[in-house]
Amino acid sequence: KPEVKIVGVEPFDANAMALSLHHGQRIMLDKVGGFADGVAVKVVGEETFRLCKELIDGVVLVNRDAICASIKNMFEEKRSILEPAGALALAGAEAYCKYYGIKGENIVVITSGANMNFDRLRLVTELADVGRQREAVLATFMPEEPGSFKKFAEMVGPMNITEFKYRYNSTKEEALVLYSVGVHTVTELEAIKGRMESANLRTINLTNDDLVKDHLRHLMGGRSDVQNELLCRFVFPERPGALMKFLDAFSPRWNISLFHYRGQGETGANVLVGIQVPLSEMDEFQEQAEKLGYLYAVENINKVYDLLMH
Repeated sequence: KPEVKIVGVEPFDANAMALSLHHGQRIMLDKVGGFADGVAVKVVGEETFRLCKELIDGVVLVNRDAICASIKNMFEEKRSILEPAGALALAGAEAYCKYYGIKGENIVVITSGANMNFDRLRLVTELADVGRQREAVLATFMPEEPGSFKKFAEMVGPMNITEFKYRYNSTKEEALVLYSVGVHTVTELEAIKGRMESANLRTINLTNDDLVKDHLRHLMGGRSDVQNELLCRFVFPERPGALMKFLDAFSPRWNISLFHYRGQGETGANVLVGIQVPLSEMDEFQEQAEKLGYLYAVENINKVYDLLMH
């Protein structure tokens, strides 16, 4: 039926089909996000590409938060648990309908649900409310002086705090509070930011920053003045010996200044690492990193790194 539209859905970090359709030929990705591993491929198949080029009307890209939100939506509606790749179509349908303002139409999504484990469910639980825009992650600066913490709490008011991180730092005049609050509307989020700003408490919205959600929100101890710190995200293979192989490549040649890992039930472990590498030794570090063979990305350009860690 020509009046029926067929729309594909891909994770934004595993968008091989969307890129291939855009360029009119199969495109190979340099790296692939593994959260929705059932659809994570570097290059699409020849026959799959031919059929999609002929039959589908477009591709919707969704992020990890949206997938988690759809898993929770399905559970609350039907008491069924979807795997990330299975919830992909639902996340795409929700995004498509919201973007085009579609209501009262029949929308059919293809789902599945077997490839799920408790490590991944924990991550889904943490990100689902962010994906549904029911939770916001904020950072507020306040004077490091008696009474400022109480003033901060008064400005939060009746809003539900779902997570809170603060540690005293005697070397700083300004304290940093990292916290999450439950929100129901954008107006509520703007209201709390307005209250903070009116009390001269500078506040930044970090809800959409993956570095914060994956790693920095779990680190405690405050900011530190570490010289020549290179902040990288590595993807470790989930197998025995992966950590020692990493340490053999970099330690004791360079000092490890930060390390954070939390299992997410994927084939690769997302690890945040701080390594003290002088600028004069950067080429040597890059050579060692390439030789190691783990996917990695440098995060020093992320402004949130300086905000929360320095």
